[in-house]
Amino acid sequence: MIEHDRLLVQILMLALLGACLWVLTPFWSALFWAAVLAFASWPLMLGLTRLLGGRTAAAALVLTLAWMLLVAGPLVWLGFNLADHVRSVVTLLKDLQVEGLPPPPTWLAGVPLFGARLVELWNSIDQQGTALFVTLKPYLGEVGNWLLARSAQLGKGVLELVLSLVLLFFFYRDGPRMAEYTRSLLERLMGERADHYLALVAGTVQRVVNGVIGTAAAQALLAYIGFLIAGVPGALILGLLTFAFSFIMIPPLVWGPATAWLFWQGDYGMGLFLGIWGLVVVSGVDNVLKPYLISRGGTLPLVVVLLGVLGGMLAFGFMGLFLGPTLLAVAYSLIGDWIAGSQHTRRPSPPDASA
Repeated sequence: MIEHDRLLVQILMLALLGACLWVLTPFWSALFWAAVLAFASWPLMLGLTRLLGGRTAAAALVLTLAWMLLVAGPLVWLGFNLADHVRSVVTLLKDLQVEGLPPPPTWLAGVPLFGARLVELWNSIDQQGTALFVTLKPYLGEVGNWLLARSAQLGKGVLELVLSLVLLFFFYRDGPRMAEYTRSLLERLMGERADHYLALVAGTVQRVVNGVIGTAAAQALLAYIGFLIAGVPGALILGLLTFAFSFIMIPPLVWGPATAWLFWQGDYGMGLFLGIWGLVVVSGVDNVLKPYLISRGGTLPLVVVLLGVLGGMLAFGFMGLFLGPTLLAVAYSLIGDWIAGSQHTRRPSPPDASA
């Protein structure tokens, strides 16, 4: 009877755990990012707590507000700039529909091999502008729907970001208590190996954070140098944008338009330089530096790190950049422990010396 009661309690606990996970499903992304950000900036939290005389809640509030200003400020600035550019594009399309294309730029005829054809194409598009807009009109609606869907996703991402910053306060304030709770739970499941796996997960996440931030900083610096050499205006702002876009692994969205602008200005030499610099140096450093920084100081083989980063990104999106290597690191260690335990149990005992 006691065994049946214990089994019933275990089933009820599993059902309760499943229900809790179901309730938290809409907030997994926000909880994950809050936890990663708190873990990555925990040394700042400790230093600020000591500076404020041990007042943990005050330190958590100050650091959370600082993150909000640091993240919300650039987002608001980017939102206003995007709104201005959208209005400019809409105005440009209306002008083109009414007045047609302006005369072809002088540099277009000087493009090697294709200059004359490009000028002819430009003039033909200008002459057939009305018919072209009539042809494109059905597709403009689809483009508008696509932009509306992307805007909705962007709005959802902003809401998740705001929720992550709110949850960050509680991770800062209750971080030690959460860590002890997690450690106690793992001790119940794994026994004396709990500390080993906690250190493994913590080390993997820290190396991934260092790799992502270090690669973003390196790409931003290299892009800034390239913009300075090419004479692109606003090099510092473009370098900061490269830092932001490198987190989502699309820095070409910064140096690509800058390269096109140089070609539009007729500066083919610098345009070609910036295109090669961006493709080979700025984007290429991600393939070398990030895996090195993530695998540096760990026991995980480099190929497992690469598979974890790339496979995690494909499976979970940007969240997989952290989840992929962490899952593979834990699985690699678990399999290694299992193999070592199996070899230990099969090892023959030494012969008895007294025999």
